[in-house]
Amino acid sequence: MKQIDINCDVGEGIGNEAALMPHISSCNIACGGHAGTIDTIDATIQLAQQYAVKIGAHPSFPDTVNFGRKILEMSPDDLQKSIEKQLNLMNERLAVLGAKLHHVKAHGALYNLSAIDEVTAKVLVKAIKNTTEEVFLYVPYNSVIERIALQHQMQIIYEGFADRNYNDDLSLVSRSEENALISDETAVFKQVYNMIINRKVTTISGLEVAIKASTFCIHGDHPKAISLVKKLVQLLEEHHIKVC
Repeated sequence: MKQIDINCDVGEGIGNEAALMPHISSCNIACGGHAGTIDTIDATIQLAQQYAVKIGAHPSFPDTVNFGRKILEMSPDDLQKSIEKQLNLMNERLAVLGAKLHHVKAHGALYNLSAIDEVTAKVLVKAIKNTTEEVFLYVPYNSVIERIALQHQMQIIYEGFADRNYNDDLSLVSRSEENALISDETAVFKQVYNMIINRKVTTISGLEVAIKASTFCIHGDHPKAISLVKKLVQLLEEHHIKVC
């Protein structure tokens, strides 16, 4: 039986964590950049502990107004300080609650920019190296952040997106486009299954592009997040793929 990971972005003020946690195997907790307070971080960590879900930090550009989905004009030094502040807050709350950090996954514009921009990728990797030990970094396949992380001896896990459509260059279709999100349960499963079994993803233009992924994201703020993740886990298990 194949084994994969399903991750979910949580602690972002949606309030559906209790319904999501029983069905996922890792989570990415907002830690004060685009969302997240001490109270939401603590509550989400405790839910993750309850359901034995691997805990990740989800840093972003410091921008609650745009939910971290807009590139901010910041110096590399200021961006690094912001990311380190977010990760240090996460480390502090984990220590208080007796939990361990498993991984880091950048959020929104920071994730997308680090995938293509070397300066941003180096800032992200340096901030993680300065604040954490022996954690994984979730990265998109064939990206700049993948290369920079490997150059700095970071452990990486390739991530694919279950609920987002892809462009031909493996970037995600912009959320400003009507077809950015995948909301059909069967379509979500087919996309993930194709990435697992065939190591390919069908892009928005119909092209089959090679991809590697062992963790798959369902966004916690997707309007159908709960039903999508429940059905995805069910269909994967029916096809002898275990989520763990």
